[in-house]
Amino acid sequence: MYSATPSSTKLIEFARELIEEAFGDRDPQTAQFDMPVEEFAALLAELKPRFIHHPTCKKLLPLLMEELGMSLGDTYFDVPRLRTSTSDHYLDSGISYAYHAHRDCWYAAPFCQVNWWIPIYEVVPENVFALHPQYFDRPVRNGSGRYDYADWTAVSRPTAAQHIYTDTREQPKPEEELDLVSDLRLVPEPGGILLFSGAQLHSTVANTSGRTRFSIDFRTVHIDDVRSRAAAPNVDATCKGTTLRDFYQAAGLERIPEELAAAYEAEALAKIT
Repeated sequence: MYSATPSSTKLIEFARELIEEAFGDRDPQTAQFDMPVEEFAALLAELKPRFIHHPTCKKLLPLLMEELGMSLGDTYFDVPRLRTSTSDHYLDSGISYAYHAHRDCWYAAPFCQVNWWIPIYEVVPENVFALHPQYFDRPVRNGSGRYDYADWTAVSRPTAAQHIYTDTREQPKPEEELDLVSDLRLVPEPGGILLFSGAQLHSTVANTSGRTRFSIDFRTVHIDDVRSRAAAPNVDATCKGTTLRDFYQAAGLERIPEELAAAYEAEALAKIT
């Protein structure tokens, strides 16, 4: 966990501008209590893509990585996501999905992936996310074998805003009872940065804080790790596809080499057939 840096502070300030412009006179952290949930979901459906694809984000993320000592020529990142976690189960599906316990590797992430998580406003233990260290190297029976990343991006992801009361999209979930009470919750300051492995089990905390949590997350890989397969071990993922095509070089914004993505895709298919 890192303290806020000049670039992470600029990133959350930019996010706040977009968020507060979208919510108008309402306090974004408490607006859920006087907005119909359909209106709230529709607002997020416009706000989140605007942030994700804004060129300002692609300018600030490399600066942030450089501040933490990373080589921009060797580091690749995916687009930053604007996440929300509403309080008291107001909106837990679709555009504000409350993630069950999972590893990103169940969703076709490479095992060398590092996840970045940054709160935009102040957070508390009751509205962050939880890590589950007891399962970091312990297999969990899960549904990743039914997950195909290509199908997800083509069919399921675009329909997120339609899932307001329930979320029927097929997502890899634990298929056994887990001990999630013994969790680890870290609480960075606004703009503070939490880095963890995409192979580590984590989940959205049931938000009981009375405030909607806004945060930013994105992911990075080091190209040498991708090439050499230097990574966390695969303890239980059996999904199809790879997310590597979503990654851009921090220095020049070129896509990750297609031959690497294709090789990972073929290896994932070979392991399950």
